Amino acid sequence: MIACNENDILHRFLQTGTYEKKPVHGAAAAGGLVEDGAAASPEGVKETLSPSMDILVSSNFERLLWFVAHDVYGSKTHNAQERREIAGGKVKEWQTQLKTNGGFSVEKPVLDAVCADFAAERVSDAETIATIRDVYRWPEGYILDPHSAIAVTAALRSTEGAHQVALATAHPAKFAKAVEMALLEEKGFRFQDILPKQFVGMEERPRRLRFVRKSEGLGGLRKLIVGEVERERAKM
Repeated sequence: MIACNENDILHRFLQTGTYEKKPVHGAAAAGGLVEDGAAASPEGVKETLSPSMDILVSSNFERLLWFVAHDVYGSKTHNAQERREIAGGKVKEWQTQLKTNGGFSVEKPVLDAVCADFAAERVSDAETIATIRDVYRWPEGYILDPHSAIAVTAALRSTEGAHQVALATAHPAKFAKAVEMALLEEKGFRFQDILPKQFVGMEERPRRLRFVRKSEGLGGLRKLIVGEVERERAKM
């Protein structure tokens, strides 16, 4: 199961066979929470409550395409090297179209081969918040971070004929604002109760900052790091 947030290029591909970037800018791209890591992208990625999934192009997808092309287009030859070259050529062709045209479409046998092993679900920010809240209300309530909530939402939609396992991908304390948005009104919820013990009181501790002038470049950064390491070693 491929679980996507609102940056849903893989979900759209499995529905249509077209892998197409759809950049958004300005108000259409706005969303997410800066406090949880959301950041505007010049490429046109939409900001969401699950910032680690905010990508326009999936970096691992071309590997899957290679294996599928190897099976679909390489089946006409028994020569292993020829099959690899055919697969590599198809992936290069698709990637070139992606770079020049912003997308590409695959033939039906390729899409069928992908769909034989994968399905996809798209989960919005509103659905993410709803799942965090719903799972917290379960008898054995659990507090999900927004990325894990997307996986759970997708799993709950696709339970036909099989058990689904959703593995938590991050600690909810890392995405405090999204979790608070979902659970602030829930009876008994206190965010400090889910903080790892190493985090308790961290905001009250002294902050140590070191500044490097931009004009000093990497050399200045290296000098700072070496100096800090030498000071720590001197204490040992």
